[in-house]
Amino acid sequence: MAYQYIISRALDPVFAISIGLAAAATRINREEKERGRSTEESLQVLKRRWGIAWGTENEGK
Repeated sequence: MAYQYIISRALDPVFAISIGLAAAATRINREEKERGRSTEESLQVLKRRWGIAWGTENEGK
């Protein structure tokens, strides 16, 4: 039996990555809520960490 693609050969990897990112976002949001942070506070933390990771945390200051 040949492998059957969920969507297509080209789009299956994109689909898999999107499902993984959605699962990670859901888990992070749940953990942040358990810590008592709102979604807005969680997004601010994400933006700060993104800036630190890419070296742009001081831009615009």
